[in-house]
Amino acid sequence: MNQTVLILGGGVGGVVAANALRKALPKEHRVVLVDREARSVFAPSLLWLMTGDRTAEKISRPLALLERRGVEVIRGEIQRIDAANREVVVDGRTLAADHLVIALGADLAPETVPGLKEAGHNFYTLAGAAALRDAFEGFTGGRIVVLTAAPAYKCPAAPYEAAMLLEAACRKRKIRDATQLDLFAAEAGPMGVAGPEVSKAVRGMVEAKGVTYHPEHQVTEVDVVGKRLKFASGAEAVFDLLAYVPPHRVPAVVRDAGLVADSGWVQVDRHTLETRHPGVYALGDVVAIPLKLGKPLPKAGVFAHGEAEVVAGNIARSITGKGKPAAFEGHGECFIETGDGKAGFGEGNFYAEPTPQMKMHAPGRHWHAAKVLFEKDWLRRRF
Repeated sequence: MNQTVLILGGGVGGVVAANALRKALPKEHRVVLVDREARSVFAPSLLWLMTGDRTAEKISRPLALLERRGVEVIRGEIQRIDAANREVVVDGRTLAADHLVIALGADLAPETVPGLKEAGHNFYTLAGAAALRDAFEGFTGGRIVVLTAAPAYKCPAAPYEAAMLLEAACRKRKIRDATQLDLFAAEAGPMGVAGPEVSKAVRGMVEAKGVTYHPEHQVTEVDVVGKRLKFASGAEAVFDLLAYVPPHRVPAVVRDAGLVADSGWVQVDRHTLETRHPGVYALGDVVAIPLKLGKPLPKAGVFAHGEAEVVAGNIARSITGKGKPAAFEGHGECFIETGDGKAGFGEGNFYAEPTPQMKMHAPGRHWHAAKVLFEKDWLRRRF
């Protein structure tokens, strides 16, 4: 009997799952991907868009290109998810599935901090990264602040990379002596879930650039006119240019579907990514997978990619009866851009107990070159 796999979301996880399923399944089975956006963005490259080293067209692709590979693409707003019956309503149209994959990511919610959206630039979006690039082009000196508005967010290295890349860009434009750079973080340290050694190493990279690091500063309000940050501790800080990571939350349609656990995110089996509903999977930033140390698995594209391959393999096996069961084991890696054409590289097993087992490689030009190649290869192979 012909079956339909419905994938919600056209980010890293959704695109990887769609490609893997289409390759693994006979043509009579349908692979359908739904997203409200027309293009899929390769999020790791938003930092290069921010610095003017990429354009929006270079780091995104039309989702419609997946149709050449045999994936059906539906553009529309997902209005309701009925997980128990594996049905989804998109722009008033009901879509039924034999297997449902929820890869809708995390919604960005800068509006939850008064003044934040109006005062700064959210470099986690195409529009925000482009706006920051344009604002930086007109910046001739003063105080640049990079801010994390909540202690948990996707791409844990990104704000630290942003600070280092902006510092390097200031030197390149010969305005470094006229510029003060500060990083105010809601969290206690960089990439805390990776362990104290990695956290210390990343902080050292940032501070070696002359960026002043202020951990455990939870922003509560931003004075747009006065260009002033106000923190829960009572501390305040002024800025001339503000680049921020906004608070994250689960998409409302996922919450309304009753799929959200006490963590605020979807609960899944940590190895198969299946939810409590048979045949319904969730992966990537929309889920929270608790680790032994008390923190969740970081939200990052590398994990969405790995989880998507596992989900696709197990769905294909359930349809065709071929292959072996697949399990996600918590392995991940991350490039850390440091500026000046260099990058560091971290890798390890986040499921290791009692704490993740990580290895950090010192910054070098070869790691930056490797990230450039990874970007090009990822976009070429998926579209």
